[in-house]
Amino acid sequence: MEELGEKPRLRSLLDHFSAIEDEREQWRVAHPLPEVLLLAVCGTIASCDDFEDIVEWGEAHLDFLRRFLPYHHGIVGARWLNILMNRMDPDLFRVCFEGWVRERWPDAPEQIALDGKVSRRSHDRAVAKDALHLVSAFATHERLVLGQEPVDGHGEQGAIPILLRRLAGSGALTGAVVTIDAIACNPAIAREIIDGGADYVLAVKDNQPSLCSEIASFFDDPQTTVETHAESGKGHGRIETRRASVSHDIDWLRADRAAPGEPRFKSLTLVGMVERQVETKGKTSNERHFYIASRPMTAADFARAVRSHWAIENSLHWVLDVQFKDDLSRVRKGHGAKNMAVVRHFAINLVRVAKDKRSIKTRRKRASWNPEYLASLIDPPR
Repeated sequence: MEELGEKPRLRSLLDHFSAIEDEREQWRVAHPLPEVLLLAVCGTIASCDDFEDIVEWGEAHLDFLRRFLPYHHGIVGARWLNILMNRMDPDLFRVCFEGWVRERWPDAPEQIALDGKVSRRSHDRAVAKDALHLVSAFATHERLVLGQEPVDGHGEQGAIPILLRRLAGSGALTGAVVTIDAIACNPAIAREIIDGGADYVLAVKDNQPSLCSEIASFFDDPQTTVETHAESGKGHGRIETRRASVSHDIDWLRADRAAPGEPRFKSLTLVGMVERQVETKGKTSNERHFYIASRPMTAADFARAVRSHWAIENSLHWVLDVQFKDDLSRVRKGHGAKNMAVVRHFAINLVRVAKDKRSIKTRRKRASWNPEYLASLIDPPR
């Protein structure tokens, strides 16, 4: 339930929609942008995965939508919905989304995972346009999308600092632990995280060969104190054992030095390793993964942070692909793919905050045929 004095959830959403600049001549606008965006978000929540379905749902539920906005001219057609989503400035829409998230959930999250995902069918070979590749920031414990940045031509290493700066500017990084896979293991990104008020846990792989080799050699034969934490579990016909090891004594590191006494990775205080053994049908496999971190942590806390990182795969990327059909979306023209990716993030966050025990799939299905349930997601009673 909303806190006393807190702006209602729907009012906050519509206020942020209204702040997006509409470049159309106002005298020609029959369908204001907030109406279009509310339709897109509600339709997406209600199990609609393309423009035609969204419009069909909107026409069938026009009375519901008119509870919140006038819709004097009814529902925009599918063709115009497509055109408007293609034309809308995706940078402004991303800022709108991130501002809304920050207003609705003002407390900085405990852990933020960053990772990239490709919407595989959003490419357009006719104009040599690659599929949309988006880096998202995900609050792993709250299971909320915090922001996103398209990779475009500058790669994930170029997109990640841009996203981090926006999150830092809103205060979302303050006090959090930021976890990223090895693509972001470089001194510049580590500095962005520290300067933004957060700590980092970064995977170390072959993109930092000297650092990776030195950490691996250390854990092969530790010459100083190492703390360990082990846990195991069964499921899906296999037994998995995970052993996390950390060392806070890192004076032996040489690959982390830009010069004597000058570390490359700002505030580095810990190196860690996770060993994973999986037994399946009599066969055993072993893996080792290495990490650096700026926050002093126990082995148990380190293990939890590494394991929690993968919530972005299981609770965001998998949900987008399986529940929201992101990989099947053929939106390709203009800015449509980028803007509809943000619409899905609006929808995921709204669906996730429901207090019932239904799955996301069931919540979307229920919202599609029960307007009162949908209303409880976008505009809960105070």
